[in-house]
Amino acid sequence: MRWFSNLKTFALLSVVFMLVFSGCAALSQNENSATASASVQKDIGDMPSYYDFGDVLVPKELKVKIEKSFIYKTSGLPAGVLALSGRVELSSLCTFFDNNMAKDNWKLVSLFKSPHTLMLFQKQNRWCVINIVDGMIFTDVEIWVAPSIAENSSGLIK
Repeated sequence: MRWFSNLKTFALLSVVFMLVFSGCAALSQNENSATASASVQKDIGDMPSYYDFGDVLVPKELKVKIEKSFIYKTSGLPAGVLALSGRVELSSLCTFFDNNMAKDNWKLVSLFKSPHTLMLFQKQNRWCVINIVDGMIFTDVEIWVAPSIAENSSGLIK
């Protein structure tokens, strides 16, 4: 009878042992999948964004300054100014806009490069002015997008 009691104890300990270690293995798999999904979401958050203008890519380091932005949307294309700020080097920001605006079919028309940089881009039916001011800590950026004016338009300003 004593051997039956020892067998019962052994079986019980074996079951507890298997449950503990199988639970740890499942926990380890859940941690790995949670880490993988967190890294995927972090990668998505690290990607540049288009914000309101569907063809002007903005680096992830720049954050929108809503109080200084004004976007006008009609049935046509959006226009207005998008104000941003962030810790970005002026030269890398100019390179970013030069490369990515070309990918979105914008043509660089003119460039004034200094601590206060202006980049002027043109498309078939619109203009984009990117105003970059390099500050001590933050770099401020304004992206102005406006439709082209037809040459035969009338009005006070000619």
